[in-house]
Amino acid sequence: MAEQRIGTEVSVIGLGRMGAPIAAALLAAGHRTTVWNRTPEKAAPLVRAGAVHAPTVAAAVAASPLVIVPLLDYASVYEALGGAAPELAGRAVVNLTNGSPTQAREFADWAAGHGAAYVDGAMMGLPSTVGSRDAFFLYSGSQPAFDAHRPTLEVLATAHWFGPDPGLAEIQDLALLGTGYAALAGFLHSAALLREVGVPPGTFAPLAASWLRGMAAFLPELAAEAESGHYTEGVSTVDLNRAALGDLIHLTRTLGLDTAVHEPLKSLLDRRAGAGHGSDSFASLFEELRIRPGDRPDRPTG
Repeated sequence: MAEQRIGTEVSVIGLGRMGAPIAAALLAAGHRTTVWNRTPEKAAPLVRAGAVHAPTVAAAVAASPLVIVPLLDYASVYEALGGAAPELAGRAVVNLTNGSPTQAREFADWAAGHGAAYVDGAMMGLPSTVGSRDAFFLYSGSQPAFDAHRPTLEVLATAHWFGPDPGLAEIQDLALLGTGYAALAGFLHSAALLREVGVPPGTFAPLAASWLRGMAAFLPELAAEAESGHYTEGVSTVDLNRAALGDLIHLTRTLGLDTAVHEPLKSLLDRRAGAGHGSDSFASLFEELRIRPGDRPDRPTG
């Protein structure tokens, strides 16, 4: 009977922006779902849908072999689970809180000290995409716990496993955020630029989305070059992109706008060209980005 419990009973601690959709998705999939929230009123719609409302975190933890925690930050997780520590033994805790790799590893040690199997997670999706294939979640930590509860976790979003180090999911999360932030900042800069010449952001967005889809299709080629370390066959060279970026920065200044989004990339391209790699492909910036600032021979002095 114990085997049948795995993946059928779940507790969700916190019903905020992502917690409520997570609980709703679990209910829709037929899981007996226990919920707790600091403000009990937020649990009412889920209770009407069939969830069990726990009056305390300890009661929520005790109700299920799998405890999912989508709170704001690690301080909130410690605060919530601290009082329920005696109930954690033998349970799997899946923490979907944003944080750093160090925080994930420290919390894994804390959870293990109380007898819990710990899985750290990162959510790549919006509340509206929870429970669909449009979202994916990243996991690392206790592989036995992840394997046992993977069918339940797949209800929330496609699950990607990265290994036993609890910090790996957070590293992957931050790397993906870095990719997205660069693209979003570039879009907003271009939208501001075009607004100056009378083009509304909404008019520009579909064209930008089409362009970004093409850029996404280019990623495997960049990755192959970076993995091989061979950059002589790419069609988009450092010098070609230096010129284009220089034109973009010039136009930005001409329109009186801020150049902060693209100046750092121009600096990287200039440095790469200055080191004799102007004819290498754009992907060769991978090598430039791997150089630690203190190891640069051309770093400023004084």
